[in-house]
Amino acid sequence: MTNIPGWRGDRRRLNDLLIAGLAPVAACSIALAALTTWVNTGNAGAPPRIEVGYGQVWLPFGDTTDTSVYFRVVNSGGADDRLVKVTSPAVVGTPSLSRHRMLDGNAATLRKVDSVTAPAGETLVMSPGTVNVVVQAKPDWQVGDEVPFTLHFEHQGPVDVFAVVLRPGTNGL
Repeated sequence: MTNIPGWRGDRRRLNDLLIAGLAPVAACSIALAALTTWVNTGNAGAPPRIEVGYGQVWLPFGDTTDTSVYFRVVNSGGADDRLVKVTSPAVVGTPSLSRHRMLDGNAATLRKVDSVTAPAGETLVMSPGTVNVVVQAKPDWQVGDEVPFTLHFEHQGPVDVFAVVLRPGTNGL
């Protein structure tokens, strides 16, 4: 057998190239397996799927017509969505999204917000302690009346729903 000069070096280089090439192939295989699992569970590219149940609107009391509306928003989809606006032909003025915040000494404040996230696979429950919709009620509202609202989502689009008029403090959600 003839000894070929430099052959051993070539074999060593070939080994190094194979090892160096194996790492990216292994990483790609693991990533492909993870993506395949994600797709097979139904989450790949799943858009938000928003459902809004009956809401509740509290009957104003005292000298004010301002009140709060609460909805339960279920996002059963695979992506977050954002509630960006609420409209209603049955209120005075334009409804606004607000976040309730407790301060020291049992004081509270409402801060207007531009949007509210509806996380993927979760339920957003509006309440006096979290987010709500502030509206000016019409003077003829009675307990049990149904008030139409349209909730506008960034991806889902508009969702029509009713809110029932209840006495303050009633938890119908």
